[in-house]
Amino acid sequence: MSDSRVFSLIPHRPPFLWVDKIIESTETTITAEKLIPDNLDIFDGHYPGNPLLPGVLICEAIFQTGALLIANLFDGEGGDDGGKVPVLTKITGARFKRAVLPGETVRMSVKLIERISSVCIFKGTARVDGKIAVKTEFSCALVTL
Repeated sequence: MSDSRVFSLIPHRPPFLWVDKIIESTETTITAEKLIPDNLDIFDGHYPGNPLLPGVLICEAIFQTGALLIANLFDGEGGDDGGKVPVLTKITGARFKRAVLPGETVRMSVKLIERISSVCIFKGTARVDGKIAVKTEFSCALVTL
C-alpha cells in the first residue's frame, strides 16, 4: 500500500501509481521507492517468459517522484494551489542502463535543478540494488486541468 503522503501530494492512483513511499525529502531533493509486483498484467505481454518492466514505466516512476517534489515546493509557500496538479512538460536525454524485473524494488531520486515560476527542471535516477536503471532530465509544471 502506498504512503498516505503520496496520495495527498499527487493525483495518481493505482493502477497507474508508480511510487509506494517517500524515503526522504528536502527542499530540493526527494527519494522514493516502488516495489514492482510479480503479477502485473503488463508482464504477460512485455517479453513473455522473460518479463521486464517497460522503460517508459520506470521513467514514469521518476516523473511521479518529481511531481511529489514539486507539490512539496509549492505547498511550502503557504497557500492553496488553486486546484493545480503537477504535469510533465519535457523529457530530455533518458538513458536506460539496466532492466527492472518483477519483484525488484526501484529507488527513484530526483533533484531540482532550476525553478522558473511554476515550472521546475529536474534530474532523476532510478536504481535497483544501487545500480542505475534509468537516468533522465525532465520538467514539470503546476497546471489547472
